[in-house]
Amino acid sequence: MKEGQYPAAVVEAAGYIRRESGLPLVVGVVLGSGIGRAWENWDIERRHPYDTIPNFPSTGVVGHAGELLMGRIGGMPAVVMSGRSHYYETGSTDALTFSIRTLCASGISALILTNSAGAVSTRVEPGMIMLVQDHICFPALAGFSPLVGPNTGPGPRFPVISGAYDSQLLSMAVEASQGLETRVTTGTYAMVGGPNYETAAEVSFLERIGADAVGMSTAAEAIVAKHCGIKVLGISVITNSAGIHGKEEGHKSVLGMAKRMTHDVSTIVEAVAPRIIPD
Repeated sequence: MKEGQYPAAVVEAAGYIRRESGLPLVVGVVLGSGIGRAWENWDIERRHPYDTIPNFPSTGVVGHAGELLMGRIGGMPAVVMSGRSHYYETGSTDALTFSIRTLCASGISALILTNSAGAVSTRVEPGMIMLVQDHICFPALAGFSPLVGPNTGPGPRFPVISGAYDSQLLSMAVEASQGLETRVTTGTYAMVGGPNYETAAEVSFLERIGADAVGMSTAAEAIVAKHCGIKVLGISVITNSAGIHGKEEGHKSVLGMAKRMTHDVSTIVEAVAPRIIPD
C-alpha cells in the first residue's frame, strides 16, 4: 500500500515498525485475551511496549500485555500485537482502527486475528477452536463502524466486506488443525460492544440470526484490514458458553480456558504463516 494513502500519524508509526524490525514484513498477528503467550513458540527478536511506538494506542485490559513483537513465525517475517484495544474501553473504534491500519501500512500481506469467544450455537462448545468464516458486527450495524468519518486508508468509501476472511488462509488453517487434539470447526463470529456479557435472551437472538460464537473484538479489525486490502484469517478460542458465568467468574475463567489452548493456536499460526505469499 502507498504510505500517502494513510494518515500521517499511521505512516509515522508504521515507519518506526519497519525500521525496528529490519525485515520486509509479511504477516501480522493480533493475540487476544488469554492467548498472549502464543508468541513464545515463535522466533521473536524484539519486543516494544505500545507506549514506545509513536502514536500507538495502549490497552488496559487484563490478559493483554500491550507489546508489539517483531521476528519470524515459521521463518516468515512477522509483527505481532500481544493485546488489543477494544471498543468498550473508550466508546470509540479509533484506537483499534489506528493499530490495524498501522500493521497494514507496515507492509504485511495477511493479518491473523485471534480472540476468546463464547459459544452460541450447538455447533461449538467450550474447549474448541472455531476458524472464522464470516462475522456479524453489531457496532458497525448500529452506526459505529470503524470506517465512520473521513475515508482514510487505501480502500473505497463504501467497501464490500463480504469475503473478508480469506478462503485460502481458512483452508490452510483447517489443514493445519488436522493433527491437533483440540476439536476445530468453522463458523460465524458475532461482535458485540461489551464489556458486559450477554443475557440468555441475547444469546438466543444471536443463535437465531446465525452466530456460532460471540466476542468483543475481531470483526471491526477485519473490516479495517479488508478496507486496507489485506487478507484476514480469524481464529476464535471458545472459552465458555455465552450467557453462562459463575457469580465470581466471568473474565477470569475466560482467560484460564484460553491459556489452555494457546499452544494449539500457536501451532495453527506457525503452520499458516510460511505459506502466505507476499504481495
